[in-house]
Amino acid sequence: MQIARRSSRQPVHDNISVVDVMTTQVIGFLADLSESGMMLLSHADLRKDALYQLRFYLNGHDTGTPINVGVHLLWQGQANASGQRQSGFRFLTISDEQRDQIRRWVETQE
Repeated sequence: MQIARRSSRQPVHDNISVVDVMTTQVIGFLADLSESGMMLLSHADLRKDALYQLRFYLNGHDTGTPINVGVHLLWQGQANASGQRQSGFRFLTISDEQRDQIRRWVETQE
């Protein structure tokens, strides 16, 4: 089954860590991002079809305004690097302000 994307995703070239809010642990790094979802590179064992509450900072540092999103893990697959996985997420909950912040970031990457 192929998942249709609602908006184009842009690759993330910075090292932006993503934290699971419930465990406060870094679970991976952003690989690409759109206003409707993201792909994560991770060594963490994530559960397909699960819901997560995640946090990341678009500037790559734990400063400024964090992006807090409720997400649904749609798919997982092996990444090119040994032991890494790619995971595709769809945003379920995100504030309008934070979606606009992501939209502006995406537009600067095009």
